Amino acid sequence: MPILFAILLGLLVLFGLPLFAVLGSIALFAFHAEEISISSVGVSMYTLASSPLLIAIPLFTFAGYLFARSRMPDRLVRLSNAFFPGGLSVVALISCAVFTALTGASGVTIIAMGGLLFPALIKEGYSKKFSLGLVTASGSLGLLFPPSLALIIYGYVASVSIDDLFLAGLLPGILLVVVLSAYGLWMGRRQGVKRYRFSLRRMGGALKAAAWEVPLPFIILGGIYSGTFTVMEAAAITALYAFVVEVLIYKDIRLSKLPSIIAESMTLVGGILLILSCATAMTNYLIDAEVPLLILDWMQKYISSKYTFLLLLNLFLLAIGCLMDIFSALIVVVPLIVPVALGFGVHPVHLGIIFLTNLEIGYLTPPVGLNLFISSYRFNLPVVTLYLASLPYLFLLLLGLVIITYWPALSLFLVNLFGR
Repeated sequence: MPILFAILLGLLVLFGLPLFAVLGSIALFAFHAEEISISSVGVSMYTLASSPLLIAIPLFTFAGYLFARSRMPDRLVRLSNAFFPGGLSVVALISCAVFTALTGASGVTIIAMGGLLFPALIKEGYSKKFSLGLVTASGSLGLLFPPSLALIIYGYVASVSIDDLFLAGLLPGILLVVVLSAYGLWMGRRQGVKRYRFSLRRMGGALKAAAWEVPLPFIILGGIYSGTFTVMEAAAITALYAFVVEVLIYKDIRLSKLPSIIAESMTLVGGILLILSCATAMTNYLIDAEVPLLILDWMQKYISSKYTFLLLLNLFLLAIGCLMDIFSALIVVVPLIVPVALGFGVHPVHLGIIFLTNLEIGYLTPPVGLNLFISSYRFNLPVVTLYLASLPYLFLLLLGLVIITYWPALSLFLVNLFGR
């Protein structure tokens, strides 16, 4: 019976069965096989739905969609260009990292920022291959920066403090931006790209144009770490702030467009919550069946070194990042990995940063990295062209991953500094 069920489920997956249906079917079949009431699945879903933490997900998502539909990308690029005049490549990396952190979606960044940055990079004198690779790699660069939706989901699934994850992601995220920026400056010098001098007038103009958007990160992060408000309250403030600034002050978005933006953003949220609820039910069964402990026992028979485990973990997560979108990967894989990693002495916060860095790089990893296909669609180019353009960035990000993995102090320094 289990074999027939597995074959049938596999065939349905090939014909496009959604992930939530796969996870829910496995959970229902597993509980039924163990003669446990399948009402346990409904209880798991209810428990998830009643979690106050999940209020943050739709609010941050809605705010991200408002930013993506407004002219914020233009103002953000102008602001970055004024404060980082070393080269447009650095401006592109910083702008995309900040934008991804606020919107939480790599594809949105490439579509919204790519059309603005790619022609600008070509105009500045960067080669087409370099510019394509830069825009594609930048699409997921901000996933480690708060208030990234990926950090929030990992914190919920792994039962780790989201405040700690927000702190832990800052230095590793900066490291990845610095590594790619150094490469961008080096390539800019090789290709004879013009560099601009600091100009107080340009800085003032850019600040004036983005005057209402600049304070948001400081308000949100300052409020969370000072204890003024919680992550859920920060999400509500962010959504309200985005609405007031983009709709009422800048008037980039007409009120008539709000229903479609709300519907689109909540469709994404609904998908995430549906997958999360089904995955939670399946995870409860796996925990009851002590599957993580069995995996840990098996691995400890063959792997004695924590560092070897981390190497294998990275290879596994890179493959997962290639094949699954980041939200599905977080929801499905984290519950299995966390107990095993704890058994090898990996700090759960450090594990979260390793996990997200791998998934971030997975977006860029051939043959099926999601960013590669989004860029191929956005710029109407063969995906093989994107493979070649992205390889230097992929190698640099892998170097950053090695540093983040084997230097846990980089992730934990701010967490320890603030006594959390």
